[in-house]
Amino acid sequence: MAYIRYKEVTKHFNFSKVVELKSLPSYVSDYAYDSETILAAYKVGRDHGMITDKKIVLFDNSISFRPKKEITTIPYRSISAHSVIFHNNTAEIYLLLDSGHPLLLKFSNMSAEDKVRLRLLYNAMSSIICGEKIPNTILKKLLDKDFSIKTKNKED
Repeated sequence: MAYIRYKEVTKHFNFSKVVELKSLPSYVSDYAYDSETILAAYKVGRDHGMITDKKIVLFDNSISFRPKKEITTIPYRSISAHSVIFHNNTAEIYLLLDSGHPLLLKFSNMSAEDKVRLRLLYNAMSSIICGEKIPNTILKKLLDKDFSIKTKNKED
């Protein structure tokens, strides 16, 4: 974490596990409105992240000298730049908010299917950030949990 004069500059979240929507705690799913579709949810320890078709909601539960629960909601319209970086078994989504604050979402212990899910999720988020509708093929794959890896057959 980087700080300038005791003020946090970069906020980051580390996620290590996909959470099935039926297993999502109600204190997380309660932040999705009736008009929203939950695209994915992630967790690590007590922290959760929920990505809908309207916003990103991050739950930071820290247990230290002074326990706290911080809930951050980021509407897509407040994101001015975004990128995704894939590594061997990890990935990162970098978001730059209109306020100038960067946000880093880190994903670890990723299988090949997890990478496909994240690629589809990033494409959906990118569509919304750019003012477009999520393409139906991407939305269908996310909602149907179709993350299979298809290889192209080359004809000899």
